[in-house]
Amino acid sequence: MLLKLPPANVESTEAAADKPVVAILTIEDDIQLFRGNRSNFADLIRTGESLDIVTYVVTVKHLKLGAPRVLGYSIQPGEDVWISSWYPRPTFVYNRIPQREDERQPHVKKKLAALSRRTDVRLFNRRFFNKWSLFQWLNEHKTTKAYIPETKKLTDTYVLSSLLKKHKTLYLKPVRGKAGVGIMTASVQAEKKLPYRLQMQEEKGSRTFRCATMRRLWDRIVKQSANLGEPYIAQQGISLAAVNSRPFDLRALVQKNGTGQWELSGVGARVAGDSSITTHVPRGGYIDDPEKLLVSIFGKEKTAKMLFKVQAAAVTIAKQIERSCHNRLCEMSMDLGVDSDGHVWFFEANSKPMKFDEPHIRVKSLERIFQYSQYLHRLKQTAKGGTSS
Repeated sequence: MLLKLPPANVESTEAAADKPVVAILTIEDDIQLFRGNRSNFADLIRTGESLDIVTYVVTVKHLKLGAPRVLGYSIQPGEDVWISSWYPRPTFVYNRIPQREDERQPHVKKKLAALSRRTDVRLFNRRFFNKWSLFQWLNEHKTTKAYIPETKKLTDTYVLSSLLKKHKTLYLKPVRGKAGVGIMTASVQAEKKLPYRLQMQEEKGSRTFRCATMRRLWDRIVKQSANLGEPYIAQQGISLAAVNSRPFDLRALVQKNGTGQWELSGVGARVAGDSSITTHVPRGGYIDDPEKLLVSIFGKEKTAKMLFKVQAAAVTIAKQIERSCHNRLCEMSMDLGVDSDGHVWFFEANSKPMKFDEPHIRVKSLERIFQYSQYLHRLKQTAKGGTSS
């Protein structure tokens, strides 16, 4: 996308007092002004404008919390060009800082902490989730415990061997991983000459190593995980429902709606690619219709009940994650699985969902960000004794 930075309009843009102002927060970039998914930002701005809500992109550097206006970016109407201008200070900040490394920078952490303390600005989704924290939170509460595969921190050979005695396959995941990067599976095939098997996800497909002993398996895992420099968790492998011998999971989007309640915005299916150990599309997986897949395995009647269970699970899990993380959330995507018995399992949640390719989910996902903002703004106006818009 071409970038253009004309002289900023020095006239302050006054926001109507009865309307929210939404800023999409990202990180600055020396070459391209700001980082992040520009097409997503453009869609958000257009959706905000269609609802008569001032919406713009702002960087951590330019978000001056004590100033009445900030320098932000918007898309030039009808063109593929970004322009800068002055905007009113936001009442809502939607955190779309794209990378964990960006969020860990000291000046970014400081700004996010300052935002979270303010009463005049609401910050949505302060930080990325940590996989280990998620499983701790959900495993500690009876409403969510049943959805959680057994999960341990992968700290030594004892953890690995004890879990392999109980479960046929383990998934090994970096605690701050993204899009399937660094995921491995470990399993034992006692009848084989080299019984210990380690399979590693690659760009497309996977690579397999076989080892004679647990020690050699552990050494190989340590070597592979060192490439990422991240701690790992080990998780019970679930035998997912499959079509044509390819397992699939469900990608659910859960968001706050226009009445402030968690609601399922949509669910899609992701089918594993050939010889892939994950269902991520960039790793060779593909998108399909969840109802069609489930009906082909379980039949219509059971599928209807199953989809209701998936919806209930997603909302219950989202509520518990928000309670446990002690931060205001407005959305999350999550990976759920259904096993051959129809039980629903939770695998992962992302506080900054990627774009859903399914058009009906995509439209709703954009609208709900602003509907929730409008709801909170009405509450604030009512609390001040004003009229709700």
